[in-house]
This record gives sequence, structure tokens and C-alpha cells, in this order.
Amino acid sequence: MSLLLGQIAPDFEQQSTQGQIRFHDWLGDSWGLFFSHPKNFTPVCTTELGEVARLDAEWKARNIKPLGLSVDPLEAHHLWDKDIAETQGHALNFPLLADADRRVANLYGMVHPESDPSVTVRAVFVIDPKKKIRLILTYPPSTGRNFNEILRSIDSLQLTDRKKVATPVNWQPGKPAIISPSLTNQQAREHFPQGWTELKPYLRIVQP
Repeated sequence: MSLLLGQIAPDFEQQSTQGQIRFHDWLGDSWGLFFSHPKNFTPVCTTELGEVARLDAEWKARNIKPLGLSVDPLEAHHLWDKDIAETQGHALNFPLLADADRRVANLYGMVHPESDPSVTVRAVFVIDPKKKIRLILTYPPSTGRNFNEILRSIDSLQLTDRKKVATPVNWQPGKPAIISPSLTNQQAREHFPQGWTELKPYLRIVQP
């Protein structure tokens, strides 16, 4: 199944380290960070799960619920959690789906046969409170994710939902943004009475 930006994220029910999860109900009015791991007891995944746990305050500040997935049984997840806590200094504080039958992995297209049919890729889905997919990232099994970039992308999505702006190259929170081209100057003055810098009629820089 090929998922695209703007689609409703597929709902599912699956067992996790924090009990049975019906995805849409569990997400509620929160944003979701849904991400997969190739396999339990692998080194890169261990570091990633520890990092997601360490970033707990960052997710909460953005109304984000993290949800991991690995195609291993629940018993293995609980054993792996001990290793994560021991080596990374942070135990799991979010649910990790036990997707041994690969039902959810296949639903989200996380198994790429031409890459490795035996494991999932490092897929990332950012899902908004309306259950729409807003961002998709796909890393190969050998490359660990940059969660600073994932946080930055979420900050951009949430800012551009609140304001009529887009974020430029290498944007960071607190930095200037670009007024949406859909706004006329008259409309822009209503949204941004503080004014802006016009480099071109289509390139108006503003501090949102």
C-alpha cells in the first residue's frame, strides 16, 4: 500500500508494550509520531528508542504521541527494553507495537522487498489530530534517524498550521518565515501588522 501526504492514516488495532492499541482512538486529539524499527536487539534501533524516550518533554510540549513498531513478539520487546535502559539511560516511556505478523507494517508499506524483505525500513509518519499524514520519511535499515530534524519538521508543520506562512531552507524555530503566496499584500497586512521585508513580490520575509 502506497501512502501519500494528506491521506488519512490507516487505523489498526495491535498489541503493544502498553497494552492493546486502537490507533485512531489512542491518538485522540494529539499529533502522532509513528515510526518503525527493522528488528529487536539491533544496535542502531537501540540508540533510536533511547533517544525518543529521552525527548519525552519535547514530544509533550508539541502535543505529540510517539508510537514505535518492530516486527517481533511482545516478550522480546520487554527484554529489549531492559537493554535500552541499561545502554541508553532511558527506558521506554511510550508504546512499542508488537507486529510479529507484519500486519501493520504491511498496511503502512514499511517492508521494502528490494531493500530487505526480512525487515522493515526506518519509516517515519507524522500524523495530525485530524488523522492526516503530514510528513513521511524513509531511512534505510543501516542509517539512524536524526530526531532533531524530525522535531524541526514538526515545529514547521505546527507553525504553518497556525500562521499563513511557509518555512524557508534550513529554518529553525524562532527564525523568520515566508508569507504564503496565497495572501495578497492587503490580506498579509491583516495577518502581519508588524510588516515584512519584500525581496520579490512572491518572497516576503516576516517574523511570525
